[in-house]
Amino acid sequence: MSDFEQKIFAAVQQAIGEEYGIEADSGVIVVETPPDPKMGDYAVSAAMRLAKTLRKNPMVIAEALAARLAETFPEAESVTAARPGFINFKLKSSALASLINTVLDAGADYGKNNSGQGRRVLVEWVSVNPTGELHCGHARNAAWGDCICRLMEASGYDVLREYYVNDAGNQIVMLGESLISRYFEHFGKDYPLPENGYHAEDVRAIAEEIAAADGDKWLTADPGERLSYFMEEGKQRELAKIERDLQFFRVRMDSWMHETFFYADDKKRIRACLDEMRARGLLYEQDGALWFRSTDFGDDKDRVLQKSDGTLAYITPDIANHMYKVERGYPELVDLWGADHHSYVTRMRAALTALGCPKDTLQVDLIQMVRMMENGEEVKMSKRTGNAVTLREVCEDIGVDAARWFFVSKDVASHMDFDLGLARSQTSDNPVFYAQYAYSRMRSILAKPELPPFHREESYDRLTDEKELRLLKLIGEFPAEVANDAAQRRPNQMTDYILSLVRLYHSYYNQTYVINPDDPALTNQRVGLVKALMITLKNALNLIGVEAPETRM
Repeated sequence: MSDFEQKIFAAVQQAIGEEYGIEADSGVIVVETPPDPKMGDYAVSAAMRLAKTLRKNPMVIAEALAARLAETFPEAESVTAARPGFINFKLKSSALASLINTVLDAGADYGKNNSGQGRRVLVEWVSVNPTGELHCGHARNAAWGDCICRLMEASGYDVLREYYVNDAGNQIVMLGESLISRYFEHFGKDYPLPENGYHAEDVRAIAEEIAAADGDKWLTADPGERLSYFMEEGKQRELAKIERDLQFFRVRMDSWMHETFFYADDKKRIRACLDEMRARGLLYEQDGALWFRSTDFGDDKDRVLQKSDGTLAYITPDIANHMYKVERGYPELVDLWGADHHSYVTRMRAALTALGCPKDTLQVDLIQMVRMMENGEEVKMSKRTGNAVTLREVCEDIGVDAARWFFVSKDVASHMDFDLGLARSQTSDNPVFYAQYAYSRMRSILAKPELPPFHREESYDRLTDEKELRLLKLIGEFPAEVANDAAQRRPNQMTDYILSLVRLYHSYYNQTYVINPDDPALTNQRVGLVKALMITLKNALNLIGVEAPETRM
């Protein structure tokens, strides 16, 4: 809730207690924004929720509470009852305008809140196999996860950003073999490229780099030593490239957890996890394989943890991985997985529950597919490499700001058509350009040479225009928006908030002269509003990883 919503909630709660001797909670008192601004700034429907309990007509309750609140809520210009039982609050313009100094004082911290109360959350996302470049599907995952972390960090959560490196499976063997094939090819020698190997140009480029650094020494080396070297070298080089691309995309990771970590010391951590499951009676053997009784915990069938040939199923080290997160002091886990992992969510939650974790320990956002579109046609291949369009290629084409905005502007639970032409355009139809242009307009006002120096005021009582008051109200709602978007893990709601703010500002800018040489007092107060808007907009853009332009657009 915004500051005003919290004050209204507390005032209504007190009024109900004084009028009817009832202690009302959030299930009774819901502070809303009326669909028509003429009805008021905020509305409460508590009277209708209390009607059955009090055995009174909702309008009778609403009128009694409105009368009491009109006397006890000093920020309200009016408190009125409206059918069928709403209590409408119209705030004083001076109460709204007092936000300006609050925003100016907070600066870059405006919007930060403590709704997370220090709760420790480990967010694992991207986690692409280190065998190739990040493509557009990964970019959506990367942007969404980074924005979740930014929102949570701004809301007082203790967040650890983690990348899980799948580096213990057959895909790394195939990477090594593919690199060896390209390495041999460089020297005009034959070495078969595996059918399930990696054919992309980046693999060829890495092989060329190794050839340039090491010469031909690996042509005659021991095959086992050679494969180990090319596996490790390929993994490290691919990971370094992934990290560079993530940094370029403004995505920060705090921790890189490797799957091979769980295989170290003769699979020490995996064995400890299996021993704990065995001690809890969660395992059984059948047909030479080791099974987890996951149907006892909501799964549709039991799951193999160790195959009859002794190899581990993918889920086994991943269970150890998730338990290790909890052991490190993170009771809340958030994972971002591809949409094809739907059934995997159930089995991983089953494992954590079976091992004694609360049912809601693991929360998962499933990322739906992205189609890159150009002129109404799907773009499936990179013009540069002939493979899937990469994250870096998109960013170099349309810019990091546009890429991040578009990837988080739609809920990841829905499929996405990414319009490259729109993202590239410099028109008001492009939402990120529209938002950044609003910030640029604000800067242009403050850069006017005829503008006298701004001075803070105790009261901004001249800000009485309807759009000024609506802008102030939106500014006041920003901290609550941040808290809500963090709790729901919905960065797309922040882009909606930004668009609401800039649409209203563009409309205000087009009809209002902020600088009025004949009225310096009004000019000063409007400049205060613009400064507060700039701070709010810049902070909001930062939460989705988009920059506010410091030069005129």
